[in-house]
Formats: sequence, structure tokens, C-alpha cells
Amino acid sequence: MVSAMHTVTLIPGDGIGPEITAAAVRVIETSGVPIHWDRQLAGMAALEKFGTPLPEETLESFRRNKVALKAPLTTPVGGGYRSVNVTLRQEFDLFANVRPALSFEGTQARFDNVNLVTVRENTEGLYAGIEHFIKAEGKTIAAESIALVTRTGCERIVDYAFRYARQTGRKKVAIVHKANILKCTSGLFLEIGREVAKRYPDIECEDRIVDACAMQMVMDPGQFDVIVTTNLFGDILSDLASGLVGGLGLTAGANIGREAAMFEAVHGSAPDIAGKGIANPTALIMAGVMMLEHLGEQAAARRIEQAVRAVIKEGKHVTPDLKPGSTCTTQEMADAIVARLQS
Repeated sequence: MVSAMHTVTLIPGDGIGPEITAAAVRVIETSGVPIHWDRQLAGMAALEKFGTPLPEETLESFRRNKVALKAPLTTPVGGGYRSVNVTLRQEFDLFANVRPALSFEGTQARFDNVNLVTVRENTEGLYAGIEHFIKAEGKTIAAESIALVTRTGCERIVDYAFRYARQTGRKKVAIVHKANILKCTSGLFLEIGREVAKRYPDIECEDRIVDACAMQMVMDPGQFDVIVTTNLFGDILSDLASGLVGGLGLTAGANIGREAAMFEAVHGSAPDIAGKGIANPTALIMAGVMMLEHLGEQAAARRIEQAVRAVIKEGKHVTPDLKPGSTCTTQEMADAIVARLQS
């Protein structure tokens, strides 16, 4: 049975973005899933061509297709430009950032038993961008940021985390907070989180203070299953979790809303190695795996993940970040993954 054609907004990004995008597209197309790529620009590439890092053409493509695969973007410094990533999340209300951290056999990571998912609230908290300077006598004497935490935002992200746990066969959700100090914002998040947890008696629930959680993660990540938390804490903890499995080069993320979803490599655009052909394409390929799952193409998603794992385990065709001294290129690693898929 041939799948229906999927149309996906494809944002190749900046720096190493176009290189890893080419690799990811080849791998996804080899899986046999029919996809029409609607290529659009954002970040520095868009600024140079359109005078804005987020053109209306790109926004309209995403509105139309409701699914996007995005490589890393560079946010221009100065000029009042907001992060394109943050703008996309807020424009399309992509309230749930889902970041799996899964061990890959064959890496030099410290742990080999990591299998946890961070579900991060994506639109509120300190990243809502409500901040200002306080001036006196012509000088800036302070800066103030407001962490926006709403009942609606808390309820929907915690509910999403529990539904995700149930749907994926996970057994436990940890609500991570700082309610002992931030009694209003974190206090509200924890209160509502506990209320939502009662709807899911089949899922174990616990709560942990964020700093203690960070310490416990690096000591024994195997004790965690799903973590749900607010925007800033989720940003930090999800990167920490990536470090436990070998770094951001292996980690993908999904930004999920009611109507649209965007899948991405969570690392930066790495301008220092752009054009050298040595960037690790794994994160964006795994973002493609998450995208295929979202599109209902589970069989293809599993085949790609198995091929990626096999290549990393073998260790012959992996980029230098995975195997110091390796001369393998981005394209050669993609070739090896494609060969695994074809066999």
C-alpha cells in the first residue's frame, strides 16, 4: 500500500543547515514515504534575500502545510530581531516542546541506559519576552523580566505529557518546578500539575525541584521516564539530557500545537564548521523520524531509526564528533544510512 503524498515545509537553515538538510532529505526519501518538500528560507539566509529573518512566504507555507522540518537557524545580532525559533513557536502556538534523549550504542557517552523525554512548555515563562529596562538619570540601572505562567498553559502542557506517556507506553511523569522559592509561578505549575495527574491513575506521578532534578539526572538518568516542566527549566534540562547521550548532535526535538507541528535539530548552526562537510546529520534525521511518526508513517520511522543506530554502532561511517579522528563526511554518513535502508 502506497502512502498518500505529504507536503512538508522544509527550512534548510543557516551554517551547517543546508548540508545536514540534504542528508536528512536523502534518508527520508529512501524510506519510500512520498513527500513534497516546500522549501522556504528563514534566519540569516532569509535576511540576506528578503530583509527579514522570517519572511511572510515562510509563514504562509507553514500555515498551509501545518508540518515543517527545520534545520538550525542563526538569529541576527542586534537590530531588534527576535529569535525566529521563539517567533515560530508563538505564532503557531506550538506549546509542547518534546525532546527525547535516547542512548546510542557505539557512542562515547557516559551512560548507555538513557531513555527519557523532556516535555517543555514552549510559549510562556521567561521566554514570553515580557521584559524592560529601568532607567534613572539617563542610565540603565536594572532590567526586569516577567515570567508568565497561566492556568491554561500549565494544564495543557501537563496534560500533553501524561497523554504522551500513556500513548507511548511510558510509566512515570516527573513534574519539575521551583515552587519552594517561586511560590506563585512554579507554585501554580505544580498545583495544576498535581490536579491533572489525577486524571491519569495508570501513570505514576512525582514532583522534583529543578536543581535537585539536574543533580539526579547526571547521577542516574535511568530513574526518569517523562519530565514535564516550564520553559526555561525545560530548555536547560533537555540540553543536559542531550549531554548524557553524547551531545546535541544526536538529539531531535518536536514543537507540537493543536493545528501544526515543527520538527528540528536542536543544536546550533555551527558556522565554524559550515562548508567543511563534517557536520553530524543524526539530529535532523531523527527529527525526520519524529515527523514521520506524526504523519502516521511509523514503519518508515522505525526503519530509519534502526539504520541510524546500526551505522553509529558499527562506527565505520560516523562524523568526527562521534569518533575522534574520523575523516567521514556528512555525505558519507548519510550514504551509509541509505545503504542500510536499502538492504
